[in-house]
Amino acid sequence: MDSRGAPVRKLTARSAILSALLGAHPAEAPVSWIVRVSTGLGLQESAVRAALTRMVAGGDLERRDSAYRLAPRLIERQNRQDEAMHPPTGEWDGAWRLAIVTVGADDSTDRAAFREVLRAKKFGELREGVWTRPDNLGTEFPAAAARRLTIFTGHPGEPDRELAERLFQPDAWAENARLLLAAMTAADAIGDRFEIAAATVRHILNDPMLPAELLPRRWPGRELRAAYLDFRAEFAAFAEALMSDAAQRS
Repeated sequence: MDSRGAPVRKLTARSAILSALLGAHPAEAPVSWIVRVSTGLGLQESAVRAALTRMVAGGDLERRDSAYRLAPRLIERQNRQDEAMHPPTGEWDGAWRLAIVTVGADDSTDRAAFREVLRAKKFGELREGVWTRPDNLGTEFPAAAARRLTIFTGHPGEPDRELAERLFQPDAWAENARLLLAAMTAADAIGDRFEIAAATVRHILNDPMLPAELLPRRWPGRELRAAYLDFRAEFAAFAEALMSDAAQRS
């Protein structure tokens, strides 16, 4: 597939299963649905069944009777994915939030997990242990993280736009978003569009959600979200048609 430079990963059985369930509400499906839809995307049934077994063993999925559902940690990712589809649209008063780490990590694993919490809350690292972002999200940290942080609100010494670009690279995000939009428009096969949609939702999760005042001109965030939601509706219709056809043949 020519993805025109967009950050798209090759479709595998694991990525197809995860992407399909992350887009489903509730995030579970019978094994027959998973196999039928995955093979409809061009994957081998044996690879899909093997991936399901590995994903249960690896803690990605839970099996309940003849159905599979996402494990709790991936349900959390689905919640973040859903929230990312509706970025804040309120006004920004020009203030920034500063989160200073005042209780250190126990080990490298703990440090990496804590940094991921800060990134998930859309904070950028100003320096080791000092994170910041424009105060336009009303961010609340989980209690375990909040106990390790001291929070301030203020105004930076350097221009807001320069700081936002340094920490969040919104121009680069916008360029990749446009590449994904172009790739989705150019893709003919649904398997190709599925790959691009998976890359699209990953990219949306990385949207820094900056105030409008700090965004580049012609920000493609809304357009990219609309393209993903359009594909999700297309994929639901595709899956329904496959299952209906299978039922008629049986």
